[in-house]
Amino acid sequence: MPDHQQKKGVEASSFGALPDGREVTLYRLSNDRGLTVEVMNYGGIIVSLRAPDREGKVEDIVLGFDRLDGYLSDAYRQLNPYFGALIGRYGNRIDQGRFTLDGVTHQLATNDGDNHLHGGRQGFDRRLWDAEPFSGEDGEGVILRTVSEDGEEGYPGRLEATVSYTLTDANALEVRYRAETDRPTPVNLTQHSYFNLAGEGDPSILDHELTIHGDAFTPVDATLIPTGEIRDVADTPFDFRGPTPIGARIGDDHRQLERGGGYDHNFVLAMDSAPLEAPRRAARVVDPGSGRVLEIATTEPGLQFYSGNFLDGSVTGKGGEPYGKRSGFALETQHFPDSPNQPGFPSTILEPGETYRSLTVYRFSTDADDG
Repeated sequence: MPDHQQKKGVEASSFGALPDGREVTLYRLSNDRGLTVEVMNYGGIIVSLRAPDREGKVEDIVLGFDRLDGYLSDAYRQLNPYFGALIGRYGNRIDQGRFTLDGVTHQLATNDGDNHLHGGRQGFDRRLWDAEPFSGEDGEGVILRTVSEDGEEGYPGRLEATVSYTLTDANALEVRYRAETDRPTPVNLTQHSYFNLAGEGDPSILDHELTIHGDAFTPVDATLIPTGEIRDVADTPFDFRGPTPIGARIGDDHRQLERGGGYDHNFVLAMDSAPLEAPRRAARVVDPGSGRVLEIATTEPGLQFYSGNFLDGSVTGKGGEPYGKRSGFALETQHFPDSPNQPGFPSTILEPGETYRSLTVYRFSTDADDG
């Protein structure tokens, strides 16, 4: 059956087993407009996302592997790019893996030099989530649930987290996050898919035209920890307020680009910490060759733009092609990095009795739809 005639709904199938014998399930979400998303309950990982180009040709546009083994391999674990994974408890970096809350200093696992990154050594990306598929008026989807016990990776409090993926008939993938805790704790959940709108396996994303709806970014030190400054993007290589090829200024002589090896920075969408009722525009990406368009909206105040600087060809993805430098990009909706240590940033502390809620919407179309 051709992809564009794929039956709408949710299909579950085995995707192999973890080394301890636990079975991993792959959920295929399909709408009636040619879009399909495959999600597995290990790491909540988006394994594939197939979308049509302006001529109707359907291709996979996210980086990853055809088999579970790829995500468990030594080469992948060493590079640790977090392809397609859910990230928690805390997306991005925390300085020295340390923060003080209510007078108590907490030491987290350090897995990025001396810093804590993306939840630590055994973050949400490496756990088997409980999963439940659903179909409804809003679309086809899967709900994932997990519990992070008090003290895991050094975090205080028992955290119950729920994430749902919903594929709508409007060609949007909605990702909803929810969490509750029994002790104050920092929470910053996100999704870490790498996109290449030209089709998975294309060697470069540098010609993709990116727009970020943010007037400022948070500069970083030599270890990619924010300095606390909120800097205007005007007259810098970080000005993506209008459509700009990712590669247009990535090689500029600029200290922030040198520190990140390219773009690996948080953009400021807003400074309010209160959750929004509806998502705001965050970014738009167009691939001129295929005409595919990705638009992102979110209730989060920040967006991490990562240009795939550390991909080095050491892992081979779907189709047998190695993933080289800048063969994919990530746009991670989030609160700001190192917020527990930055009083000027929106707070990421979740209190008992409160509910953490976040929504990010990825909408797929083509430039032919604009006409």
